[in-house]
Amino acid sequence: MTTETTNRMDLMFRKLKSEGRAALIPFLTVGDPDLNTTLDIIRELEAAGADILELGVPYSDPLADGPVIQRASSRALRGKVHLRTCMETALKARQAGSSLPFILFTYYNPVMQMGLDTFFAELDKHEISGLIIPDLPVEESEDMRRRSSAAGINLIPLVAPTSSERIAKIVSGASGFVYCVSSLGVTGERSSFHTGIDAFLESVREATDLPIAVGFGISTGEQVARFARICDGVVVGSAIVRKVEDVIPLLEQPATRAEGLLQIREFVAQLRP
Repeated sequence: MTTETTNRMDLMFRKLKSEGRAALIPFLTVGDPDLNTTLDIIRELEAAGADILELGVPYSDPLADGPVIQRASSRALRGKVHLRTCMETALKARQAGSSLPFILFTYYNPVMQMGLDTFFAELDKHEISGLIIPDLPVEESEDMRRRSSAAGINLIPLVAPTSSERIAKIVSGASGFVYCVSSLGVTGERSSFHTGIDAFLESVREATDLPIAVGFGISTGEQVARFARICDGVVVGSAIVRKVEDVIPLLEQPATRAEGLLQIREFVAQLRP
């Protein structure tokens, strides 16, 4: 069973701290455009310099996600991708040689349908290091925190700029890192961020000893570099999912598949802080 000292995410953040750089944390929707391609994309992201990877479970009503990730979820759902499939994909990537720490990003309904006992047994078996459940309020997360801690799996909270008076409560039971939401609203690429973002990040930093990472709307190398100077990790989601969407015509044809994968790798490589 995974423990705090062997959790791949914890070890990665320690390594990066010793190197003086922030983690690049891409997000992928598993099964977009298909499961075999997801495995190939994971390999490309690791080659491009990704440090930790969020694996998004496609969901029919993704309240926190903007149109880009919603479209990706729709494509994956047409391929019958579900929670267990996403875990299996993580393990297949590991068996194929990936050393990345994997975070499972899922809404709570699929977890409840699987059942918590089965869910945590499967997380451990499929070598998942962390867990993000965006629609699980901190007030209702005690059982999940207890089970995550017992399993050595990091339950990562989302903290928004509007969470000011609740920051201490939200981060008190966190592990792995604290995910700071850079902008209000759903995920999606942005040219500007919430006014006062630096003060917000500083307030989160003061409330926890855990690493802090920032995400939602970050899409360019310049934006990654800007936040990498003040955070321990930077999450890029919609911009990468959009890049995957853009090259689907290349990925679908054997003659151009390698070119499509290379374009994804090159896009992510230029994001690396």
